Amino acid sequence: MKLNTLGVAHKIIEEKVKKGDFCIDATAGRGHDTAFLAELVGEEGRVIAFDIQQDAVDSTRALLQEKGYQDRVEVFLDSHSNMDQYAEENTVDCITFNFGYLPGGNHNIFTTPATSIPAIEKGLKLLKQGGLMSLCVYYGGDSGFEEKDALMEYFRTIDSKQYTVLITEFANRPNNPPIPVFILKQI
Repeated sequence: MKLNTLGVAHKIIEEKVKKGDFCIDATAGRGHDTAFLAELVGEEGRVIAFDIQQDAVDSTRALLQEKGYQDRVEVFLDSHSNMDQYAEENTVDCITFNFGYLPGGNHNIFTTPATSIPAIEKGLKLLKQGGLMSLCVYYGGDSGFEEKDALMEYFRTIDSKQYTVLITEFANRPNNPPIPVFILKQI
């Protein structure tokens, strides 16, 4: 079985997120992470998701409707850098990010360090102690190298007394494979 980046991230998230948890999908995209989180938190849990593209919001809502998860998820047409307007500090169990552009969408619209780094900083404050942030850094094609470099530099500056940052890589995959990153808020 060949694991892709999301498969690795999902396995780690699955170990952490439980029924009744509160999670954020900071970059909803086509809704796959949003639906995955909604399944994990169950009917007692809550998920909020963000995207700046109406196409992504519509795709996510359609997938949630199809799976019957629409009652436990709120999807917002808004930047992930505004997530602190929707959640209180120390209340979120898990936050997911996928950096890059919308799969099958307009490749001229993509995440940038100008909003991604502030979003991560806000997300770190929203996480509960013991909370997990999963970040998949997609950087191939015409965009993303600048963001990848900025994110990698930023990750190294995160306070090691408060957070553990794990940067992983696919060493034997060609063509700029995505980089899974995990941040755990210390207990």
